Amino acid sequence: MKTASKCLAALVCSVLVPLGNGHAATPLKVIELWPKGPPGEKGEKGEKGEEQDMTKPSDGLIAGRPVIRLGNVSKPTISIYRPVPDKDTGAAVLVCPGGAYQILAMDLEGTEACEWLNSIGVTGVLLKYRVPKLAGVEPHVAPLQDAQRALGWMRSRAKDLGVDPQRIGVLGFSAGGNLSALLSNQREQRNYPVVDEVDSASCRPDFTILIYPAYLTVKEEGDRIRPDLLITSNSPPAFVAMAEDDPVRIENALFYTLALKNAKVPVELHVYPTGGHGYGLRPAKDLVTRWPERATDWMRSRGLLERK
Repeated sequence: MKTASKCLAALVCSVLVPLGNGHAATPLKVIELWPKGPPGEKGEKGEKGEEQDMTKPSDGLIAGRPVIRLGNVSKPTISIYRPVPDKDTGAAVLVCPGGAYQILAMDLEGTEACEWLNSIGVTGVLLKYRVPKLAGVEPHVAPLQDAQRALGWMRSRAKDLGVDPQRIGVLGFSAGGNLSALLSNQREQRNYPVVDEVDSASCRPDFTILIYPAYLTVKEEGDRIRPDLLITSNSPPAFVAMAEDDPVRIENALFYTLALKNAKVPVELHVYPTGGHGYGLRPAKDLVTRWPERATDWMRSRGLLERK
């Protein structure tokens, strides 16, 4: 086991050489999360068919550009994006794209988020989690297993990645925001049988960034926080941003923020009057698309962007 671990660490180190051209990096390494296949999946392609972009000609553009809608994901991976050396702060963020737990908006809420993180000196680790859900299973079950495994992998390999194990956060959009909140508040034990030494590392994020998060409250019960969000004083500090006219409902952001406040967890909430849903990081006339600037300020104020 130790020999295999050392070989993996050496392999990771050999490819994690930041690009020196100052431009957005391509992934420097893509890693399959589950060495013997993910829990509950059957066969090479699982039960979902061929992994592919599900975008249709009728699907709309975001800020004048198309969106990759990746579907039928049975083999979850993480892709590592490193900032250039003179910007690298040592912080890292696991990025969880949205897509209603049906598809993954892999560029809009994935690679583009990693590019932004790189621009502020943060390593971005893009999670390609399993979608869509299997029949008879709650939508978040497999994605949460993937997210726990990914965060644990990041922390267990922090030295090899050149990141600070106490500055590893999570960023999620829409359903990915739901996944990020679940990861932040279901952290005491894994939701799957232990696989290897990776699963001995904590899967608790050190900070959480939620952008137009979904499924955080039970609307029919006065928007109480859903019971599987086990918010305590040990929940990670959070930054939350959402537009008031979001069809997913601003109550998700408001009540999650209030629950953190009541637990005495530091939280910063930005509510904008317009902007809708699903804008990612693409600039538009609505001020909500300036959220990356506010999130950068928040991370800087918490000392997350200090080079160490």
